[in-house]
Amino acid sequence: MGNIVKIIRHEDIVKAAISPKQCLEWIEESFSIKYESDLPPKISLHPQGDDFFNTMPCLLPKRFGRFSMKEVHRIAGQVPSLGSDILLYDSRLGNLLAIIDGDWITTMRTGAVAALASRLLKPSFAHDYSFIGLGNTARATALCILEDNKDQQITFRLLKYKNQADLFIDRFKDYSNLTIKVIDDIETLVKESNVLISCITSADGILCPNDKLFNPGILLIPVHTRGFQNCDLFFDKVYGDDTGHIQGFKYFSRFKKYNELSQVLLGNDPGRESDSERIIAYNIGLGLHDAVFASHIYDCLKDKDDITFFIQDKEASKFWL
Repeated sequence: MGNIVKIIRHEDIVKAAISPKQCLEWIEESFSIKYESDLPPKISLHPQGDDFFNTMPCLLPKRFGRFSMKEVHRIAGQVPSLGSDILLYDSRLGNLLAIIDGDWITTMRTGAVAALASRLLKPSFAHDYSFIGLGNTARATALCILEDNKDQQITFRLLKYKNQADLFIDRFKDYSNLTIKVIDDIETLVKESNVLISCITSADGILCPNDKLFNPGILLIPVHTRGFQNCDLFFDKVYGDDTGHIQGFKYFSRFKKYNELSQVLLGNDPGRESDSERIIAYNIGLGLHDAVFASHIYDCLKDKDDITFFIQDKEASKFWL
């Protein structure tokens, strides 16, 4: 008999009802094993304009026995513009275990990373979170922030864009500990922000060129890195998920202080040392996060009767030519 390969669809993952709390735990786990994993920088290819195909391999520590290869792409004009697929392998045998739709994983792990960065690096007085871009990534981030702050009142500030703020408000209307405010312009949003999270996937130039609007103590989380390059030059600290991902940034050599977020989580870097420090968290996205999520989701769903599969019959002879 050939190798059984599971086909895990978006609807299979959604039906599993994985909680934001679980996502946060998986993200912490993935950052904690970063230096045990084999994680080369992603390969990025651009078919046209700002469109891209990124290939993200990751070999998890030996005790996991898993290797994954993720492909994620953004094609302008497509709905949704972001899409991804993951191949999950048994690293001990080389067998393909599953083909997994990566869209839910990409979105939720990205939101969980932003929420974790906020937990680790925000100023102590901050109970408000400002959002630029109100799509699925912002919703995932909001869900994880709400999980992290379920016992206290918090405020979301939303930059108005078309009808997306109204849709966002409707999505989160049942959270009694949440107040939502809609802001008409980005300058006012930045000026009022203690934690500023940008979830836009494309930006034409600098979004807020007035450096004086970024208050002392602000934590800036540009999820897709666009639009805030001016901040690289005057913010006090920059943290990244992987140095290989951001060492090519134009102003990388001019960062005042830089380290990886894993070092904060592992207790090797103090992170925020005062409530006046301006800090950027550049979390470009690690194949490690996708590998951990894919591995756990596979283990959760592999024995379900309604998961589609196919038999992969490979040539078993040593010589076949």
